[in-house]
Amino acid sequence: MAGGALASPAVLHRRRWPPLFRGVSTMTRSSGRPSPAETITCAIIDRLEAGVRPWVRPWRSCAAQGRPLRANGEPYRGMNTFWLWLAAEQCGYRSRHWMTYRQAQTLGGQVRAGEQAQFAIFYKAYSKKVDSSERPGELVDEHRRVMRSYAVFNADQIDALPSDFYPEPLSLVPPGDRLGARAQRFVDRLPARLRTGGDRAYYNLRADLITMPPVEQFDTRAAWAATLAHEAGHWTGHPDRLARSFGKRFGDQAYAFEELVAELSAALVGADVGLPTTHLDDHAAYIGSWLSILRRDNRALLTAAARAEEAAGYLLRATGLAREDVDEQAAA
Repeated sequence: MAGGALASPAVLHRRRWPPLFRGVSTMTRSSGRPSPAETITCAIIDRLEAGVRPWVRPWRSCAAQGRPLRANGEPYRGMNTFWLWLAAEQCGYRSRHWMTYRQAQTLGGQVRAGEQAQFAIFYKAYSKKVDSSERPGELVDEHRRVMRSYAVFNADQIDALPSDFYPEPLSLVPPGDRLGARAQRFVDRLPARLRTGGDRAYYNLRADLITMPPVEQFDTRAAWAATLAHEAGHWTGHPDRLARSFGKRFGDQAYAFEELVAELSAALVGADVGLPTTHLDDHAAYIGSWLSILRRDNRALLTAAARAEEAAGYLLRATGLAREDVDEQAAA
């Protein structure tokens, strides 16, 4: 830290917070505890400061391959995906399934004594009367959304659930060098213009073109396809698609934010089609840029996750692999 410089407010607050993943039901400003957005952001900052990208899934060492799942088997979306991945990693859970205490009982299970809950988030819509900007003195309804959280437990914390809620034993046999059916379909049906050649993977916005090194230059076909998914995430940001801001050069805030969106969208696509998360070149430099963004705005990560969900959804729809959308609030 530069001489005389003050730590950011997020860092100062984080030093006073209790250890994360000790169990949280709801967190609100009115209770004097950090909000869900602050809690999630600080957990991610902790991992990034350790040089770890927490959305990178250790596919070959973890049975919980794919998105976290609700009690009804539907996948979580958006920030809940990354948050529950991180919670599972930190707590050593191998099951993908998360549920409320009541849902566990409905399924015939019982949360073990002393187990601590994590939280999942959802947005609740409401309206508020405000002065009209067009007609002074007149009140109009302004529609808003507020973040709420609810307590969930991993199936590994619950006894007597049906057997399909618990993961199968890990296989010690490495997978063959071929893509699974969904991953191959993603590659075959991706409508982006693709050029093969060189030794760099990148998306050219002006030409609307993805360039990929030959598959032979990668350790596995899955690594090649995962890198393609990352560049396809950038491809969705074209003005004719989701129209995101790309930034002008490496190091500026918009560039770093777009790279974060592509990272997260590749993780979501990978979870849905069965691919590992690609490894970024110079990832330490990217981590520094992301830390700068997250320390400045504790909601930036949630915004990036929402943009990534849009990008992943676009790619899955474009390749005919989309799953039915899930209402976060309805599952709370």
